[in-house]
Amino acid sequence: MTADRLLRVGVVCPYSFDHPGGVQFHARDLAEALMADGHEVSVLAPAGDGTAVPDYVVPAGKALAVHYNGSVARLAFGPVTAARVRKWLAGGQFDVLHLHEPAVPSLAMLALWIAEGPVVATFHSSLVRSRSLQIAYPFVRQSLEKITARVAVSEDARRTLVDHLGGDAVVIANGVYVDRFAAAVPDPAWTGTPGRPTVAFLGRLDEPRKGLGVLLAAVAIVQLTIPGIRVLVAGSGDTGADQVAEAGPQVAAAVELLGAVSDEAKARLLASADVYCAPQTGGESFGIVLVEAMATDTCVVASDLGAFRRVLDDGTAGVLFRNGDPVDLAATLVKVLTEPGVAEAARARAAQVVRRYDWSTVATQLLAVYEMAVAGRDAPVGEDPSVLRLLRRDRGEAR
Repeated sequence: MTADRLLRVGVVCPYSFDHPGGVQFHARDLAEALMADGHEVSVLAPAGDGTAVPDYVVPAGKALAVHYNGSVARLAFGPVTAARVRKWLAGGQFDVLHLHEPAVPSLAMLALWIAEGPVVATFHSSLVRSRSLQIAYPFVRQSLEKITARVAVSEDARRTLVDHLGGDAVVIANGVYVDRFAAAVPDPAWTGTPGRPTVAFLGRLDEPRKGLGVLLAAVAIVQLTIPGIRVLVAGSGDTGADQVAEAGPQVAAAVELLGAVSDEAKARLLASADVYCAPQTGGESFGIVLVEAMATDTCVVASDLGAFRRVLDDGTAGVLFRNGDPVDLAATLVKVLTEPGVAEAARARAAQVVRRYDWSTVATQLLAVYEMAVAGRDAPVGEDPSVLRLLRRDRGEAR
């Protein structure tokens, strides 16, 4: 990464570190990538008193669970939280403030109301229609004008932003430490053997959109051809055991529920599996675990959501199946597990594609946006020719 000067960067994550997910990991990894390059970074995020967080994360108190985007988001809001945000901003004296999901009623929205100076906002959500964003828009409309530069993690997230909040954004993908995942050592307990291949699934088990039910229905069909298939299911949630039991005793015998796993265990699991399966049915704006699986040289089988199709380079860096169709998923898994050339071709392409998502690339792109925001603090970024060129380059348009 390069920068004209070292920056003091304040990063605001709206979701609680008590139950980490993609946005929290993005904020954490971005902070570490920037600090490795010499920048000073502080992350403000909800977190309970007993939650272990890195030294650079400032806990903003306990969060409340709210249903949002087909998931359960843990958010912090209210006058006490606002006072903590104000104190953090005053003490940080940041050159640039980087807010994640500022339209979500949590810390980032509060920070946007209070902030002065250059503000970069990243939008993660991908929704065809969102009542939450429609309700939030009147409360954030005026504040959105304070944003100096907008970033979306995918074309799907950019479209959600344009449709619900107006304006535009440069697309900069989520990042992954590719080499860390590439160095993961397979665990013999999770490694497939002849006749007993392993398929890994990671996701919150109590969210239907993560597609565990689709995978379990497909396994019953796959067992007709590959009776020894093993399915390794990792993730939090109280409904996993019930879903497996409902799938029947034969499927249940093939499934191993691993519960929530650490970052290190996740990398080992991905490196061990013959296939990583992403059967999500909707609400996905990117697909960070697909990139992590590609980095471990594991073949990815994923539903043909737009976000997944783009991450997998239109299906050349993985194998796609029809969204929500367990029969097609079963046929795809059988093909990948029994025809070595299919998985080999996908892995070879993935090895090339995955580098575009490495933090060395992603952080450099974000630093360029930071520097544009700092340099153009007195002019809207949408009118800055350098940002327009970045937008056009990102979409493959002519310069």
